[in-house]
Amino acid sequence: MFSIKKCWLLLYMLPATVCAQNNKSIGLNALLDKVNNNAPALIADAAAIKVKQAQASDIKSNWLPSLNLNYQADVGTNNNVAGPYFAFGIVPSNSRGVRTESNTSATLVNLGIAALDWEVYNFGAYGAANKAAAADVDVEQRQFEQSKYALTAATIDNYLQLGLLQNLLTIQERNIKRNQEIRRSIQALARSGIRAGVDTSIAEAEISKSRLTYIDLLNQAKQIQIKLSAVSGIPANDIVADTTTQQSLARNAAEFSLFNADTLNHPIINYYRSIYNSSLQKENLVRKSYSPKIMLEAAAWGRAASVDANDHFGPLGNGWGFDRGNYLVGVGVSYNLFNVNKRRLKLNTQKASTLYAEKKLQEQKALIAAGSSQADANVASALDRLQEIPKQLKAANAAYRQKFALYKNGLTDIIELNAALNLLYRAETDYTSAKFSYSRALFQKAVVENQVDAILKLL
Repeated sequence: MFSIKKCWLLLYMLPATVCAQNNKSIGLNALLDKVNNNAPALIADAAAIKVKQAQASDIKSNWLPSLNLNYQADVGTNNNVAGPYFAFGIVPSNSRGVRTESNTSATLVNLGIAALDWEVYNFGAYGAANKAAAADVDVEQRQFEQSKYALTAATIDNYLQLGLLQNLLTIQERNIKRNQEIRRSIQALARSGIRAGVDTSIAEAEISKSRLTYIDLLNQAKQIQIKLSAVSGIPANDIVADTTTQQSLARNAAEFSLFNADTLNHPIINYYRSIYNSSLQKENLVRKSYSPKIMLEAAAWGRAASVDANDHFGPLGNGWGFDRGNYLVGVGVSYNLFNVNKRRLKLNTQKASTLYAEKKLQEQKALIAAGSSQADANVASALDRLQEIPKQLKAANAAYRQKFALYKNGLTDIIELNAALNLLYRAETDYTSAKFSYSRALFQKAVVENQVDAILKLL
């Protein structure tokens, strides 16, 4: 019995950590700041932006020339025959005219080369590649903004639900206290013989039912605290919603109706618009990538060999050092005629992707427009309900007090008293739910119409 009473005592102390509203509650704006700075998903998305930026910087360096330095020393024969062949990249070079007879004497050759290869102009391919890379960076940034906006919406929804549960816990505490007060009255009336003992059992059953509901509500609140803790970095037990937020939203209903929708710059629209623009830039890149290329080629090299000009095979040591030096500079144009068909096929594929991105953009615009109309209807309905329910609460409270007074004087029974108590409990929960529904509908409208910041400023 001691452990059970102790357990219930601890249970009643929990609302102090879940529902406290003084200095322990955290405001919605403060919570969102923590989420924006600590959410693992946002940190990962921010890292993805840096990857795209690094890739864009790498693509910008494509215009730089290639300057290769090569050196080699080789020992082998110098024994050629007449006739052409394809090297296939594996037949070594052996420079010398055809000999009248085979000579397999060893020679040493020394060769150093500095070669410059520069694609000077490619009719806009460099610029198209840079614009496509910048568009990819923009897509990643817009995706980050969309993720941040979606996480803000989810955090607000969880915060409002936590506030609702805290209010419901407070209501449930009052309901438990009312049932305990009824039980005390029944016990006093039963001892005096005015009431039957069965009424005590009914009161005990109602108290137990209220406690079970309280436990369920407390668990739901803890689950939401854990969710918010995962994205904000705040310990779960320290996340207590300020339930005056919903009251503030209800008081400022007239101001919220003055906000104009800003769907043109909505994060979702910006994201799909960036995808569409990126696809357009890739179309341009496909067009430019198959254009002719103007090349600047330059090379300088030195060479020596152990074979002299008179075809005398000297000591291998004579092949060290550079006996001859040469240079070569040229400008060339390269164009593959068969690229015309390849470009057409790739361009058709990219155009199909662009069309898909455009249709997705139009779809999102239509969804946001429809969502805005639905949000207006939800806000209006929630506001009407919020204005009507206080009348129900006032009447239910009066009915309960009247029935309780009649019961204590023996003029009514426990069934009618419980009916009045349940009516009051339902009116209190309906009023709390109405405030939550209005706040939620208001923020859902703000999310659809890109006005979340405007509402947060009023808080």
